[in-house]
Amino acid sequence: MRFVDDNERRARLGQRHRLADASRADRPLEIARSLTAIHATDPGSTVVGILTRSREPSIAAIDTALYEDRSLVRVLALRRTVFVIDYELAPAVWAACAQTVARTQRRLFQKMIASDDIEDLDAWTAEAERRMLAYLDAHPGSSSTEIATDDPYLSRLLSIGLPSAPDATQSVASRLLTLLSAEGHVLRGRPKGSWTSTQTLWAPTHSWRSDWPERPPVDEADQIIARSWLAGHGPGSTDDFAWWTGWPKGRARKAIDRAGGVEVSTTSGPGFLLDSDLDPVPPPEPWVALLPGLDSSTMGWKDREFYLGSYRDRVFDNVGNGGPTVWIDGRIVGGWVHRDDSTIAYQLFEDVGRETVTAIDERAHVLEQLIGDVRLKPRARRWTPTELELKAS
Repeated sequence: MRFVDDNERRARLGQRHRLADASRADRPLEIARSLTAIHATDPGSTVVGILTRSREPSIAAIDTALYEDRSLVRVLALRRTVFVIDYELAPAVWAACAQTVARTQRRLFQKMIASDDIEDLDAWTAEAERRMLAYLDAHPGSSSTEIATDDPYLSRLLSIGLPSAPDATQSVASRLLTLLSAEGHVLRGRPKGSWTSTQTLWAPTHSWRSDWPERPPVDEADQIIARSWLAGHGPGSTDDFAWWTGWPKGRARKAIDRAGGVEVSTTSGPGFLLDSDLDPVPPPEPWVALLPGLDSSTMGWKDREFYLGSYRDRVFDNVGNGGPTVWIDGRIVGGWVHRDDSTIAYQLFEDVGRETVTAIDERAHVLEQLIGDVRLKPRARRWTPTELELKAS
């Protein structure tokens, strides 16, 4: 059985995730395809993650890819997380998530409206969906607030049902947009405000592009996603892929088999490579990178030992979300924070040598210039211990 040691896994990560200098991408679309899915629950993380992997980093190029040529799209999928993906992959993602994320969101929505003593939940939901889609057909690029304000049916407030906030409510419009996005009927468009804003405008999926690929059957969709993930993350284990997708292990393993996954041995145990990707990968030239919180490399595997080592408690929050990290040749060796004065401060957990420190300083300076006047704050996660230490120092 082919053995892939940790050094080769780190070499693969550097090249496949576009982090090694020679592997940086010319277009944001190439980055999305290499990572399969770019974390987008925090929009700032999405942008910084693409900038870090770009040969000629440009926020304008990211804006074009997302909102002009629309080669990248935001979808709600896989563990109920927002991702930015290649538009050609989107129908497979929607098909794969129809029985998981979308079904769960529909049950949750109907549970919320049931608390308001609505007798026919299916009929009420169908009418709400009809009104929502009709409104967006007539007013593409609307916010959830605008939709709710214009239609009393969609402005109805629903109890969120959180024990910690029993009085918290959410409009039907806001809740329904989440459901319809999981099913692939609506898409998140431009943010309201800067590129770090989590408030977005919405549009019907059919109006966003006219050339969507056909939505495949579920088994084929699973295979497409597994093959893409293995190309960028192999050798990954069944546990890794099941965690990444949010699928049961049996489904994850079947998808890997259909994708042509070949079992190999790693330091962490069995893993899989594509049948076309079994040749050894030599290490790239030395490289450094500053990756944002919730980055797709940091969050790409369940078992992170080969690149994280013993630093989990330094760069992850207390609920398992990765913060900003400093990488050297495929390993996390430090963390960083974007301060209120627009500077980047970092902390290294080990001695990396003066030449490497100089390279990190250069990367930090470039990133400061690219970020400009925007301030990066944790969204969809909490401050990590390293961030808190750097903020206080």
